[in-house]
Amino acid sequence: MNVVIVGSGYVGLVSGACFSEFGAHVTCVDIDQNKIDRLNAGDIPIYEPGLDELVERNVQAGRLSFSTNFDAAVPDADLVFIAVGTPTRRGDGHADLGYVYDAAKQIARLLKNYTVIVDKSTVPVGTARQVERIIREENPQADFDVASNPEFLREGAAISDFMRPDRVVLGVESTRAEKLLRELYRPINLIEAPIFTTNLESAELIKYAANAFLATKISFINEISQLCEKVGADVHAVSRGMGLDGRIGKKFLHPGPGYGGSCFPKDTLALIRIAQEHGASCRIVESVVEVNAAQKARMVGKIREALGGDEAGKTIAVLGLTFKPETDDMRDSPALAILPPLLDKGAKIVAHDPQGMHAARQLLSENITFVDDVYQAMKDADATVLMTEWNQYRGLDLQRVLNDMRTPVFVDLRNVYEPDFMREIGFNYYCVGR
Repeated sequence: MNVVIVGSGYVGLVSGACFSEFGAHVTCVDIDQNKIDRLNAGDIPIYEPGLDELVERNVQAGRLSFSTNFDAAVPDADLVFIAVGTPTRRGDGHADLGYVYDAAKQIARLLKNYTVIVDKSTVPVGTARQVERIIREENPQADFDVASNPEFLREGAAISDFMRPDRVVLGVESTRAEKLLRELYRPINLIEAPIFTTNLESAELIKYAANAFLATKISFINEISQLCEKVGADVHAVSRGMGLDGRIGKKFLHPGPGYGGSCFPKDTLALIRIAQEHGASCRIVESVVEVNAAQKARMVGKIREALGGDEAGKTIAVLGLTFKPETDDMRDSPALAILPPLLDKGAKIVAHDPQGMHAARQLLSENITFVDDVYQAMKDADATVLMTEWNQYRGLDLQRVLNDMRTPVFVDLRNVYEPDFMREIGFNYYCVGR
């Protein structure tokens, strides 16, 4: 089976590598010549555990290739996946579909035999219909179907999510399209992962609804964490007690500085706009977005309080910049909202992150000092702020940290450490909801 992936970003590259591991012959095409040159040189432009080995293995096996040549790849494809970016449109919160529609036009002129065009990008309800319209206008003779196959990949665990999914959602309206997609996903039958088929609109909405619900759980427990601090409760005990209820579940009930990343922020905003366009209420999701923004602002206040109410002239060591561990993704990371107000008030920030510093340098103030050694970041610091729960921050030599810091203030925004232990060894310890 010949598969073309249009777009070699996070979703496109992971999907292409995994489909090739399934046995398909995959060509990832992209208009970015520099990105394709890097991939052909074996240089993976994103950090995702295990992705470099997966790409190398399938390139060597002849099942995976990278190109800017749409003309050579598309005509022989059985399936063409559109996996381009759908960023939040500046000013109104809608998903920007310009790249999707450009891809549809590019694909349309090259179609020869029967082909299934698959929306892999996260797109608003109705996008598949628009893609179909564009292709029919550009190439009235084309023999094709349009399908929706949303991705549910967690950054840092994307390969295992793809290979061992909770479910595969297929929005299809023809038996031919469904047959081809089921054949492509046949290897997951070995683990009995469910393949769920529905119509185009439902498949598109499933992705937004799922992400909005997970974001809701995060914002809910963050609000509860604030209440815990007021009444003397432990948010970990509360979330554990809630999570033992099978109707609720324990996942995404971890307090912290707010959600970020490539999905939750833009998908919640897009879902709100979709609802507004169709005259439907989306008040819960609107509140989720507001609570998330407020949580990030509250973390600024927590850090300021830990520093005695004034950060001017003080050095803050920041551990972790990415929105979560095991990724280099800085998109909508809490650090982008929390650190600038501290800098504006005169704080000096020294930051460390195992994978995110290159991207952070492009997005954060030049006044931040980035260091490669985590202990160097904390040397002579007035406070340490643990922002992202990378594994290497879980096993710090705390006695060394205590000795190296100017003042023993530790602000743990991920609740990695136990409050009683940290205070017992000498830290002024601040955490979330405990």
